[in-house]
Amino acid sequence: MQKSPDKGVDQRVAESLENLPEGQVDQRVAESLVTTIETGCETELKSYCSQVTPGEGRIIACLYSHNDKISGRCEYALYDAAAQLERFIGTLSYLAQECNNDLEKYCDSVRAGEGRLAECLLEKNRDKISNRCSQAIKDTGLE
Repeated sequence: MQKSPDKGVDQRVAESLENLPEGQVDQRVAESLVTTIETGCETELKSYCSQVTPGEGRIIACLYSHNDKISGRCEYALYDAAAQLERFIGTLSYLAQECNNDLEKYCDSVRAGEGRLAECLLEKNRDKISNRCSQAIKDTGLE
């Protein structure tokens, strides 16, 4: 069975960046999204969602279930958080595209998750990776 390199690499890069150590890209993005929504929707969170257990999208679902009652400020915060998430997904796609060959060449046997692919590229093979991948890493601030 022939594997699809783009799909596999996209998945592997996404998993790798999801599991980078705290303080790396995914943590900054998550904190930014939460802060954006907490700040912009403070009133709505207190009024409509204070009894909702956080996690698995329940807070966002609560806000959307009250979308006819949310303020313009909260609506904008939700839009802004969605835009931030879209930019992050674009970053992952860019990295997957630019580092595809390097991941296959140097990290094919590395199991995705817990930052292992990032470690493989950034620490163990940094001096061997292509200029394209190196530039993508620089462009996305992973250095």
